[in-house]
Amino acid sequence: MKRTLSKEEEERIIDFRHDMHVHPELSHEELETSAKIKAFLESLPGVEILPFREGKSGVVARVKGKAAGKDTVNGRPPEVALRVDIDALPKTEQSQVPFKSQVEGKMHACGHDFHTASLLGTAILLSETRQDWHGTADLVFQDAEEASDGASGMLEDGLLDLVHPDVFFGLHNRPEVEYGNVVCHKGAIMTAKSNFAITIEGKTAHGASPQYGADAIVCASAIVMGLQTAVSRASDPRDCVVLTVGSMHGGSQENIICDKVVLKGSARSLDDAAKERAVKKMEDLVQGISAAYGCRPKIEYTQVNPMVYNGPKMYQLAKKAAQAAVGEGHVVDARPSMASEDFSNFMAKVPSFFYWIGSGTPGETSYPWHSEKFHADDRGIRAGAETMFEAALYSFQDPDVLAGTLKPGS
Repeated sequence: MKRTLSKEEEERIIDFRHDMHVHPELSHEELETSAKIKAFLESLPGVEILPFREGKSGVVARVKGKAAGKDTVNGRPPEVALRVDIDALPKTEQSQVPFKSQVEGKMHACGHDFHTASLLGTAILLSETRQDWHGTADLVFQDAEEASDGASGMLEDGLLDLVHPDVFFGLHNRPEVEYGNVVCHKGAIMTAKSNFAITIEGKTAHGASPQYGADAIVCASAIVMGLQTAVSRASDPRDCVVLTVGSMHGGSQENIICDKVVLKGSARSLDDAAKERAVKKMEDLVQGISAAYGCRPKIEYTQVNPMVYNGPKMYQLAKKAAQAAVGEGHVVDARPSMASEDFSNFMAKVPSFFYWIGSGTPGETSYPWHSEKFHADDRGIRAGAETMFEAALYSFQDPDVLAGTLKPGS
């Protein structure tokens, strides 16, 4: 018999989402959020909170099935990890939801509260059905996705020494897709990304005598414009490449030639090789333009995430699970996004799949991720919870999972 969330269970996880939305916490600060997640999980029979990174944000829990079944090739029950992110963004909310953020300058503008509630719903289903399945489900509530270093931080702190998943599933809401639908996309779905910081060092002088200085602001401005050619004239037009400078800081007052400017940005692509070509061209441009203006550049890479890629075998497994959860007519496809996701760091280690869960409301304006007016429809949370539940159940029975033959990218 198919197990779904009851109305009362759905209301419980939606209530959790609303409280989390009212009290958002930024990357690496999600201590209260983590405590509330632990309290929720501790109320569920059979859910074990694992000791991991005491004093830091993020939660890892485990549910073990009790049914007899086939172990994997390495002699243990099949193991599945399910991951969501929990951090908010430094934005002041402008949406009109009744559970609006009460913290000035912080809001869940990307729906991580929606994701967290979904996995809590999955935890309910796993808890209540553990007599019926054979395997281990690991629940990973990851911190600091918006900082792009949450997944890598968990890996560095030994996540895969604590849990040993044969497959890994992640999800993210998609506001352009109506609630109730689940996106299963085969291949590249989110970009590889390199975050960078470019420091331009010039020479200070009086604004009335610019010939005695090397103006870092003028040099940096030329670099910002020149970097656009790394895409428009140095990349194959058929490649999806985006290079963005999102921050420029330098100077002190109007009559002093600035001697230092820091640019921050990112390079993204749905093709790893194309991204690396754009990055190499960026480096050449920065060096050449800086020399022409008499300045000295330094480039630092603050975070590098690989591409989010759903391989063909994991796609087939994930699609069957989604169809079981929401029905074949509600499993849809969507174009890849040029955004990135640090779940890709788990994908590089473990055979994985990344779902998009519809969160849009029919007839309403769909505001994008990171908008101050972003809103994810509560009614999409059920689909997220039940899809992750079915993904675990289908994995526990999948021949490739049981044989241990899947590899990252499969």
